[in-house]
Amino acid sequence: MLREAPITSRCNRSVGAEKAMRDIRFPEPVRLRVRPSRERVVASSWEALECLHDQWPEWARGPSYRAACRTCRDSLDGWRAPQQARRAFLKAARRAGLVQAS
Repeated sequence: MLREAPITSRCNRSVGAEKAMRDIRFPEPVRLRVRPSRERVVASSWEALECLHDQWPEWARGPSYRAACRTCRDSLDGWRAPQQARRAFLKAARRAGLVQAS
């Protein structure tokens, strides 16, 4: 009988492997409003993945969420620039209504 693999988020498939990677800083941090009275500052691809996995609303886990996960992971792997990861993360955050008003 085959054993089923544990269910994990699309953004956080292998936490142990990711921690061993070098974190990639964004050129400029992204400020999010995760609850009405709480702000989160995301300054790197690793922090973005943590936020996408742990604090993202379920209803907002659509195409822009998946693109942000993929782009941030690619940034950690050296396949994408930090600017691209930040841009994808910011787009997903805007769609989810999490971007702080300036």
